[in-house]
Amino acid sequence: MKRRGWWSVALAGLLALSFASSAWAGIPTDQLKGAIDRVVKTLEDPTYKGEGKAMDRRRAVRKIADDIFDFNEISRRALARHWQTLSEKQREEFVGLFADLLERSYISKIELYGGEKIQYTNERLDGDTATVATRIITKNGTDVPVDYRMHKKGDRWLVYDVNIEGVSLVSNYRTQFNKIIQTASYNDLVQKLKTKQDELTAPDDKKPAKK
Repeated sequence: MKRRGWWSVALAGLLALSFASSAWAGIPTDQLKGAIDRVVKTLEDPTYKGEGKAMDRRRAVRKIADDIFDFNEISRRALARHWQTLSEKQREEFVGLFADLLERSYISKIELYGGEKIQYTNERLDGDTATVATRIITKNGTDVPVDYRMHKKGDRWLVYDVNIEGVSLVSNYRTQFNKIIQTASYNDLVQKLKTKQDELTAPDDKKPAKK
């Protein structure tokens, strides 16, 4: 799971404190932008400011992530054919672990970013699926293309994949997960996710030293 860094950095950059939208917006773009606006307001809310409020702030941001990301669909696509072999209980466990990994991986980095801008450049609709194309403009002028693949569930448009500079989040994890399952087992993958979860929830002074 070493390559998850690009996802964390780009998504944290997306959820930055300043952004610029285009003059147009379809429903998928509106809903994506609405979630980002809510994150911005949460980070600016005095109620959540200060070191002692870190956990409350992150819980609030995670709730927003749950409203815009379809973690069940992301998990199904990331496991690909291996998803079919799992029981309902195993699927629920995996979705919980994987969603927790994704959320903690970027939520912990959101506060490190500021000054980036986001431009909503295009929206492509195809029935009940859509791709919202964006560009993150960093403070040093770097242009990072980020596409959000979404599908419609009821009256909501939810993200099921993120493509950053041509690299798919789902494809990236699918390769990693498949390798672990093929060389070890599905249970080994679950254990790795649990270990990573423990590392991310541990107090800073208890976390393993970075190498």
